[in-house]
This record gives sequence, C-alpha cells and structure tokens, in this order.
Amino acid sequence: MDVKTGFFYLFSLALLFAAFRVITARNPVHAVLYLMLAFSQASAIWLLLQAEFLAITLVLVYLGAVMVLFLFVVMMINLNMDGLRQGFWKHFPLAALIGVVIALEMAYVLLGGFRDSRTPVAPAEPQVSNTHALGELLYTQYLYPLEIAAVILLVAIIAAIALTLRRRKDTKAIDPSEQIRVRAADRVALVKVAATRQAAAPAPEAAAEKKA
Repeated sequence: MDVKTGFFYLFSLALLFAAFRVITARNPVHAVLYLMLAFSQASAIWLLLQAEFLAITLVLVYLGAVMVLFLFVVMMINLNMDGLRQGFWKHFPLAALIGVVIALEMAYVLLGGFRDSRTPVAPAEPQVSNTHALGELLYTQYLYPLEIAAVILLVAIIAAIALTLRRRKDTKAIDPSEQIRVRAADRVALVKVAATRQAAAPAPEAAAEKKA
C-alpha cells in the first residue's frame, strides 16, 4: 500500500466517524462541528483525486461561510432539545427503514462499480483544467439544477434570518424611517399656560419712585 492509499483510508475513516457523530451527537452545536470536520475530510479526499477546485470551493464556501452561518443559527435559536428528544423513538422505526434502504442502494452502486475492473480508455482530447471542465458542465448541461440550488440557498438564508430576527423587550429600538419623516413641529411644541398665582404687589417706596 502506497502513501496515497494510506491517506485515502485515513481521511475516509475520519469522514465516516464525523458523519456518524453528526447524526448521533446530542448537542446540535457539536453536530455542526462534526459536520465541519466531515467537510474538511471530504476536501482532502478530493485533493487526492486531483480535484483541486472542488476541494478549495468546499473549504471556502462551506467551511468558511455556510457552516459558520449554520453554527450561529443553531446557537442563536436556542433549540429545546428536551422537546425534540420526546419523539425520537416514535419515528425511529421509519428512520431506520429509510436508512437501511439508502445503505443497500449505495452498496449496490458501489459494488457494481467495483465489479467492472476494466479501465476505460478516454478518447484523445486536449488537456484542460478541471475548473474549465467543471464550468462547462455547470453552465451547459447542469444549468437548471444550478439555478434551482441557488434559489434553495437563497430561501435558506432568508429562513435563517427570519428565525434569528427577534425584538428584545428590554432595549429601545429606533425605526430609521420614523427618524427620516420627523418634522420640527413634531419635536418642539409651544404651549401657553395660565398663571397659577397673582403677581406680588410692588413695595411703597418703589411706587413713590415711579410716581416721581
């Protein structure tokens, strides 16, 4: 076994362990962190497969942006884990059945691919980078799935903002639109108030001086 194969098995074991911990971790924050570990190991496997663009994109987009967003959302919405665990065993049989079916399908596909040991001979084509080939596939053959994925991500971002947008009662928030529409007459008002007591009578000396 060469070094490349050893690294492949190492990254694969770490990826499988992280994926298993994503669905078994009781703390949602820990589950998100394990998912970040799984993405990093998948990126390393793509590097071994000489798919550098996909590996860098996975690190920059998912680990650097999407997973950080998920982590902040999970930490801010304050999930009630006791309520979520109440229906675990109720839905466990159906979830286990679906998991077994997915595992059998993946095993059938993988074993079917390994049975064919013949090495396919690629036609003679000009050498292009994997980034160029991926761009041609995305924006020609898979254009509509790419647009659908972009819309789904946009909906997910809006939903995350809506879940975390809360108004605190212990703070005083100012609406900027109300500040723009304000007028001087709304801020200062002159009110005439009647006198509550009579003015004091002048002293006799001051009255005599005024007469003189």
